[in-house]
Amino acid sequence: MDGFIVVDKPAGVTSHDMVGMVRRLARQKKVGHTGTLDPFATGVLPVALGEGTKAIPFLDEGVKEYQAVMVLGSATDTQDCTGVIIRSADWSGITEQAVRDACQGMLGRQNQLPPMFSALKRNGVPLYKLARQGTEVEREAREIEIFSLVIDRISLPQVAFTVRCSRGTYVRTLAHDMGERLGCGAHLVQLRRTRSGPFTIDDAATPELLQKRFEDGAIAAGLVSPHGGLSHLPDLILSETGAARVIRGIAPVSGDFLHQPDEWPADGQLVRLSVRENLMAVAEAFILPEKGGQLSFRLCRVFNSG
Repeated sequence: MDGFIVVDKPAGVTSHDMVGMVRRLARQKKVGHTGTLDPFATGVLPVALGEGTKAIPFLDEGVKEYQAVMVLGSATDTQDCTGVIIRSADWSGITEQAVRDACQGMLGRQNQLPPMFSALKRNGVPLYKLARQGTEVEREAREIEIFSLVIDRISLPQVAFTVRCSRGTYVRTLAHDMGERLGCGAHLVQLRRTRSGPFTIDDAATPELLQKRFEDGAIAAGLVSPHGGLSHLPDLILSETGAARVIRGIAPVSGDFLHQPDEWPADGQLVRLSVRENLMAVAEAFILPEKGGQLSFRLCRVFNSG
């Protein structure tokens, strides 16, 4: 089985637990996930199977969307409800307009300091393990972007919001930072991912539904092929000769395509090389100045298309 299954991860389990579940249900070893979700978080967790694991580096998961609920008045060491309260402050003077202004101020590109309770590593050791030992180390702020932040409900001290953000954004840190702006502290109590690149909550299946699909032999209903998972890349259709070359690890030449595209890819652009919507390879297009600007290709990854 090759491709992607979108799991609706429940709270209280890890992303690794979900990979193990899919591995057992599919009865295959080659399984992995993209975009880790915290144990308390729920929602979209894309799980790759077989040849889908090869496609992970080429996925377009630059935009993610979350629905979240934060509580004003206290900050925790984990920046969410699983941690210990490290600071409390009176929130009763906070107005709805102040909350809206704080949210508005978080839009755009900015540098975000990753939390200590994260899977980022220092000298090979995850930061959360150091944090549990009471050790705090310097972290380098990373550039993120908040594309939109919409308040869904204000029922102080709770604030529910939906955020669209770049990959690598910690939403619990976003809530923590908004609490600092308001001067009373804040932490997340709910977090649900509704989109990760091309994968949405509408495509997701609960563990119970996944198990039933596997038992009924109906898992194909929710399986996204490697070709479909990389739909953001231009698709060049190989001829029989071109496919035979690519299978042997040889980059195609201009005569190896079944159809000449209306527009050839730009220099440095990644493309899909396919036959009948079966992904044969991901390749990078590049220009050869020494050959009069001739377009050529470099194979990045070859797939066992069957």
